[in-house]
Amino acid sequence: MVDVPCFVGIDVAKAQLDIAVRPSGERWAVPNDASGVVTLVERLQALHPTLIVLEATGGLERSATAALATAGLPVVIVNPRQARDFARATGQLAKTDALDARALAHFADVIRPTPRPLPDAQTQELRALLGRRQQLIGMRTAEQNRLAGTSERLTQDIEAHIAWLNARIATLDDDLETTLRASPLWRENDDLLQSVPGIGPVCARTLLLELPELGTLTRQQIAALVGVAPLNCDSGTLRGRRTMWGGRAHVRTVLSMGTLVATRFNPQIKVFYQRLPLNF
Repeated sequence: MVDVPCFVGIDVAKAQLDIAVRPSGERWAVPNDASGVVTLVERLQALHPTLIVLEATGGLERSATAALATAGLPVVIVNPRQARDFARATGQLAKTDALDARALAHFADVIRPTPRPLPDAQTQELRALLGRRQQLIGMRTAEQNRLAGTSERLTQDIEAHIAWLNARIATLDDDLETTLRASPLWRENDDLLQSVPGIGPVCARTLLLELPELGTLTRQQIAALVGVAPLNCDSGTLRGRRTMWGGRAHVRTVLSMGTLVATRFNPQIKVFYQRLPLNF
């Protein structure tokens, strides 16, 4: 008998994991905790799936994904927008956890995204530190915006909170710097990135941790991944305006801010960027 390819979709929620198998149509759910993940791995190992697909859900999928990858199962995390667009394209407009799991299994069968190695423990820790730094930066910006038009009493409270946030951000920067510089490979890549005009420590760390594909893909692929590629909008004889959208928003924001600051305060860097080839 010829083995039939088996595709699994897992919808991740805080409380439970909904699983759908294609083409058998089997479905079940397990709690999204340690015991539930162990049960999930055991059942999927017995199925010998061709591919397992989960959505990125802000970190709720990490424990299940790590366990599946450790067990040697082919697992891949996909963009939720792409998975939802695929479900709509197949006519599935309703949305429940069970339906989402079935749509993900269908997505795995039709699209078959390529599984990629999961980041190691140190990379995951560094990404968590960088993510926490982003959160604190957002809090500080919000507090700074609140200073205008507030009473003196509230101003003192807000300024005290901003001072605390500045201290925590500085501590996180020190932790990131110490960890990155302790590794010869991280340090070499960090130095290489910061040798580019306009790339400072924050931008370099963001590229290292949130754009690990840098150096392995073409410039067109990297531009599309970040969301700065000029995408066509043509139809027949119409040549529409090229626009940029999608991609990794935080990487794009950091690069944009670095470019703006660099070109504003250093005319030579501005000339450097203006001379870059614009053809995509």
